[in-house]
Amino acid sequence: MFIVVALMASQAGCGNIISSKKKEMIFATGGTSGTYFSLGDAMANILNTKLSNSTLAIYSTGGSGENIRLISERKADLAIVQNDVMYYAYTGTDLYADKGTFTEFSAVAGIYDECVQIVTCRDDIHTVDDLRGKIVSVGDSGSGVEFNARQILSAYGMTFSDIHAENSSFANSADNLADGSIDAAFIVAGLPTKAVMDLSEKNAVHLVAIDDEHVKILQENYSFYTRSTVPDGTYPGLNESTDTVSVRATLIASNRLERDKVYEFLTLLFSEKEKISAGEKNFSTFELEDSLNGIDIPFHKGARKYYEEQGVEGF
Repeated sequence: MFIVVALMASQAGCGNIISSKKKEMIFATGGTSGTYFSLGDAMANILNTKLSNSTLAIYSTGGSGENIRLISERKADLAIVQNDVMYYAYTGTDLYADKGTFTEFSAVAGIYDECVQIVTCRDDIHTVDDLRGKIVSVGDSGSGVEFNARQILSAYGMTFSDIHAENSSFANSADNLADGSIDAAFIVAGLPTKAVMDLSEKNAVHLVAIDDEHVKILQENYSFYTRSTVPDGTYPGLNESTDTVSVRATLIASNRLERDKVYEFLTLLFSEKEKISAGEKNFSTFELEDSLNGIDIPFHKGARKYYEEQGVEGF
């Protein structure tokens, strides 16, 4: 679902989204309780006073899969996506094998690692195998989260037919976990994730680990996964660290978007990093030397110009 939330950004100090004659760059993010939306909003709050000929209009969407579709349909100019979904769409492989290639976009920068969190409030769910027969939220339809859920279950010899899969946003998943209408939820986002934090402040929450044996199986099939840990204390009541895996959140831009606009946007992301990070702390890990990590598709010409000027190699 493609939700217009430019007014929200305006109320947060970006009134020029509506009143300015500058051209809007439509920025597709994710659900309003997720990190993608929070980061997009933080970028708009800072950059809309600094971009010379543009403003960022932040839109809430179903996530990576929808964002790629929106760019291909010329309904978005910029987006945040998972690096795995981005690669599949661009090459028409794996999860996009029956959909064809989507090459109307290019990479801008890798931003931060997204941690796979399998969240539950039930005491009888301790392993991924325990999800069999349970009602499990697997993220919005077409989102990167849904893809990750399929892949992780497959490492355990399971498919969606082994669970009662439901498509739901992070916020709705948290609400449904709280009232017991679902048993667990896959949430893939930067740490801590707002929806999980809100849930854990009022409910006993624990995370399901992905053990070493199945991490190895997962990585043999999908090389973009990296080992990761959710540290103890990340959420209220989480007294032990949890082993899991991560993918990488990545900025992409439509190939139709002018080189100079992408160049200016990327330049400002680095120069205003501290201020943007105050609005979304996951952005604090955004570094020049890591911005090419996990990207296996071509870079936008505006991004290439910036990296060449910075002496970055390998893209």
